[in-house]
Amino acid sequence: MSRRRLKRLVSDGRNHSLDGFLVNTLRNELSLYTRDVQAHLRGLSGFERWDRTLTTSEGQYHLYMLEIELVNRLFADRFKASEKKLAFLPHCLHDLTADCRAAQRDLDYVCKGCTVECKVNRVTKLLRRRGVQPYIWMTANLQSLFKKLKREGNSLGVLGIACIPELVRGMRLCARFEVPVVGLPLDANRCARWWGEFHWNTVNLERLERLIA
Repeated sequence: MSRRRLKRLVSDGRNHSLDGFLVNTLRNELSLYTRDVQAHLRGLSGFERWDRTLTTSEGQYHLYMLEIELVNRLFADRFKASEKKLAFLPHCLHDLTADCRAAQRDLDYVCKGCTVECKVNRVTKLLRRRGVQPYIWMTANLQSLFKKLKREGNSLGVLGIACIPELVRGMRLCARFEVPVVGLPLDANRCARWWGEFHWNTVNLERLERLIA
C-alpha cells in the first residue's frame, strides 16, 4: 500500500472500509513502537528522501509488523521441519568495543565468539543449540544460494534478523523462492544508514527462543 493512500486512510477517521479499519486499528495498537518515525522523516536530507527504506512511513511500519507476524505463523512449522536451517544475522549486532574476528566460511561470515557481551555471539550460540546454522550476512547472494540448495535437493528453512523494512524485503525474497522463512525484527534501527554511524543494536533473545523452539 502506498504512503499516500496510507496517509489518506489514517487522516479520514470516518473511513469504514476494510482497509481503513485495518490501518487505523494497527495505528492504535502499534504506534507506541513507532513514536520516532515522524521526527526521523522530517530530518532526512534531500538525497536520503530517495531511499525507499529510509523513507518508510509510520503506516508502512505497522503493515510490515503485521506481515512479519503473519508470515511467521504461516511458515513456523515448515521452518522447524526443514532438514537444513540457516539464519542470517545483521553485523550491527556485534560488539562495537571489540575487534570482530568473524571469518568467511562456506556461505558467509561466521561468528568466532570474540566477547561474551557480543549479541551476535549470544544469538549464534542459541541458534546452534537449536540446530540452526547462523551466518553474519555480508556477502551471500541469497537468490543464487536458494537456487543452488534447491538443485541439491535440500529441504531448506531460513531465519532472518534485521530492521523491519529490510526483514520484510528478505522474507518476501524467500517466499518468491518457496523457502519457508521466519523473522525477528531488531529492537531498533541503529545502523549507519539511519544514524550516520553505527550504534550497538539488540534483539530479544526470549522471542527468538520462542520463534524457533
